[in-house]
Amino acid sequence: MTDTADTPDRTDGIELLKPLGVETTPIPGFLRIDLTVHGDNRGWFKENWQREKMTALGLPDFGPVQNNISFNDEVGVTRGIHAEPWDKFVSVATGRVFGAWVDLREGPSFGTVYTTEIDPSVAVFVPKGVGNAYQTLEPNTAYTYLVNDHWSPDAQYTFLNLADETVAVPWPIPLEQAIQSDKDRAHPRLADVVPFAATDATADGRRVLVTGCKGQLGRELMKQLPAAGFSPTGVDLPEVDISDADAMAAWDWSAYDIIINAAAWTNVDGAETPEGRPLSWRANATGPANLAREAARHDLTLVHISSEYTFDGTLEPHTEDESPSPLGVYGQSKAGGDAAVEAAPNHYLVRTSWVVGDGKNFAKTMASLAARGIAPKVVDDQTGRLTFTTDLAAGIIHLLRTGAEFGTYNLSGEGPVVSWCDVAKRVFELVGHSAEEVTPVTTAEYYAGQEGIAPRPLRSALDLSKIEATGFTPGNSMERLDAYVPTIEL
Repeated sequence: MTDTADTPDRTDGIELLKPLGVETTPIPGFLRIDLTVHGDNRGWFKENWQREKMTALGLPDFGPVQNNISFNDEVGVTRGIHAEPWDKFVSVATGRVFGAWVDLREGPSFGTVYTTEIDPSVAVFVPKGVGNAYQTLEPNTAYTYLVNDHWSPDAQYTFLNLADETVAVPWPIPLEQAIQSDKDRAHPRLADVVPFAATDATADGRRVLVTGCKGQLGRELMKQLPAAGFSPTGVDLPEVDISDADAMAAWDWSAYDIIINAAAWTNVDGAETPEGRPLSWRANATGPANLAREAARHDLTLVHISSEYTFDGTLEPHTEDESPSPLGVYGQSKAGGDAAVEAAPNHYLVRTSWVVGDGKNFAKTMASLAARGIAPKVVDDQTGRLTFTTDLAAGIIHLLRTGAEFGTYNLSGEGPVVSWCDVAKRVFELVGHSAEEVTPVTTAEYYAGQEGIAPRPLRSALDLSKIEATGFTPGNSMERLDAYVPTIEL
């Protein structure tokens, strides 16, 4: 509306040209918003939701996925009190309502009440778990609200009776004269309400989906997360395939706050085959891209595990800002997944190397060779540090619990940079054999005459200064090896 100057007055009772503003309320996270309404002789216009301006003023970037409108013919229509597992941005397109909200989340603010009138120049942001209700004050009122999740019959809903004596909402029109549904009349009093389970991102007991829970890291995460105050759910193939975009879009993400993606195709040489190449890309690139899309859509934190194979190994140590330069299909697919994850607003991309945990690993293989009297040849020109899953899981949990800045973090063991041959010799010594039984060879010598071998980065050591600056220092990888080898069961 540009051909007639705005008049700082009122039209149809709506205050015009109020500056856009946000006010806090007694309910934590619940915000009241003044909207700027422009009017002239033709009517009025407003930006009901303007992401850039409103988030700059402190509104959450809550990612709405649906817009709902409830049209009410008469004065006195009263609906509520309903708490749902999604955030709402509420206003009216026409008419006017008296709004009432009650905090039904578990915690010290349970039962806190806030009320205000809403016309087209006012909106409110309602966090998940806060009960919502309104009463129309004008006929033909269109009550509108954006939500950041789709309705599901399996989601958690909490209700409170409109006439509850404890919260004592001061309805302008007595409820005996109001228009209500029988269902709303039957809702429980506050004393009988089961509080909405807390899911605040700073609270213990956060709900975590661990993909790839059957792998070395996945198993360790499922051990450590509960002790750290998280509530994990583990999924893996064949029941859940993260590369299936339709399945991920249909997943009930309202049940989670955090995704930790420990799923991956790790057969480095197999990725070079015609059969393995698409499987590697599905697991390492398509799957993470699907998770990143859903994390962004549902405002979830995504933790994704990367690899030193995204680099060509010419630099050492590798820093977080080094550009990808993968040599083989496995590294290329991991780099593709990393790029997709970096598009998610709330992500931790954790790059690691030389992982050792519960399952098949290099240390266990060397111990087995020693026990069988086999003297192996092991490459001595590939260098790096071992990463034990105990440290990797603990570092991930540290990032989540401390609320570290989102982004990329290197995370491996601390200590000296060694070769695979150094590790093998140490394992042989720890199981009572001579280190001299291990013969050092170059990578070229080891793979001479073999086909279908993926290129390896020769230098894999990661710079750990960024994660150490957050207060987390991983264990010395060779000391971890000394403690681990005696526990190996063959």
